[in-house]
Amino acid sequence: MEHDGPGVSRETPAVARLEELARAWGLPAGAPAQLGRLLDLVAAEPSSITTVREAGAAAEVHVADSLSGLAVGPLRAATAIADLGSGGGFPGLVLAAALPQAAVALVESVGRKAEFLDRAATVMGLTNVRAVNARAEAWPAGIGRFDAVTARALAPLGVVLEYAAPLLRPGGVAVAWKGFRNPEEEAAGDAAAAELGLVRDRIVVAEGLRHARERHLYVYVKVAPTPSRYPRRPGMARKRPIGRSTRG
Repeated sequence: MEHDGPGVSRETPAVARLEELARAWGLPAGAPAQLGRLLDLVAAEPSSITTVREAGAAAEVHVADSLSGLAVGPLRAATAIADLGSGGGFPGLVLAAALPQAAVALVESVGRKAEFLDRAATVMGLTNVRAVNARAEAWPAGIGRFDAVTARALAPLGVVLEYAAPLLRPGGVAVAWKGFRNPEEEAAGDAAAAELGLVRDRIVVAEGLRHARERHLYVYVKVAPTPSRYPRRPGMARKRPIGRSTRG
């Protein structure tokens, strides 16, 4: 985005969209500026953290999409959130700006992406974020600590749930961003959930998005302890998924 001086952006379509989203979702006063700094960083980042970099497109494809998670009440109310495979910070950094009361852990196994997340949190002025350079399955410090676990464009539904379940507290929610509904993937997700102590609570249809014909958020609640054999060692969730799954 274009700047007249430190922290002051001239009106652009991206700025206007961020301000519109802030009003729609009731975001804190400083959130649009923080999210604008994130889009600046994404546009300037030399490494391949995302294919969508132009600020106007990214405001919609990344920020608006991430904010759609606020339609899930338990996620909006969470005080401890783990975002898995955070990549360029979507939805994790966006949720951190939107929910300053929540401590957000950005779990990212790729070192250069974890470094970007640390730098972005600093530039955005976020104090409720930390990047964790680890795989979800190899992060024992996170087990049982979170009210909500999020994942966007990470893995098939059943795999996401296997990553998320051990990290959730009783009553916590896993929220997975998906596109078109896939009955086979849903069946695999529900089978994995039953094994992991989760149950599907709802499927939220994201509203007001301009970049996607279909966007669904799958919400699962932790209703029973996850068996002690989970998490399995890194790579096993994808190699031998609990239920048959199709990437979505």
